[in-house]
Amino acid sequence: MKLNALTKAITLATLLSTASLSAIAADIPLSAVMEADQVVTKVLAVDAAKHQVVLEGAEGRQVHVQLSDKAKNLGKLKVGDQVNVEVIRSIAAYLDTDIDKGLPGSIEHTGEIRATKDNPNPGGEAFRQVQVQLKITHIDLKKNQVTFQNPAGQSKTVNVERPEVQAKLKDLKVGQSVVVTYTDVLKVTSQHPS
Repeated sequence: MKLNALTKAITLATLLSTASLSAIAADIPLSAVMEADQVVTKVLAVDAAKHQVVLEGAEGRQVHVQLSDKAKNLGKLKVGDQVNVEVIRSIAAYLDTDIDKGLPGSIEHTGEIRATKDNPNPGGEAFRQVQVQLKITHIDLKKNQVTFQNPAGQSKTVNVERPEVQAKLKDLKVGQSVVVTYTDVLKVTSQHPS
């Protein structure tokens, strides 16, 4: 599997999960948002034995990065190498139409993929996906507010700002669940200067 394939697969699966789940279990998509940030920097120092890298930060400042022992190819990273860091965040929410399904809960998945042995440049991808089920305990249509109970039993009232989600508030019922899936994908690639 190519490194880029994991990024696309995770992001696509998260954003499409609301649509596919609605076909299976009468769940209703509420919203889906994706953001991407990219930073290109260069390596100022490498200490492979200590798993430490110093990168050039904003305005020429030095950024010290302590890596875990999973960073196996640091010996191939050289001063002057270009490092590209891409972070993709997505949030998808859907309404679970079953009432009294039980208490809210959460699930977390993580994974990683490393550059292949044929690739001379260190890098890799990692993802973290957290799915949280929130129980609806109160709905105020006049104020466009919904109160949720989280898995720890705490309540929070949320102001619904987006008009397309406000239009769906009338379909909500106390006791239903909203399932929110947060996905973060981190992709790091490096390149030796020409």
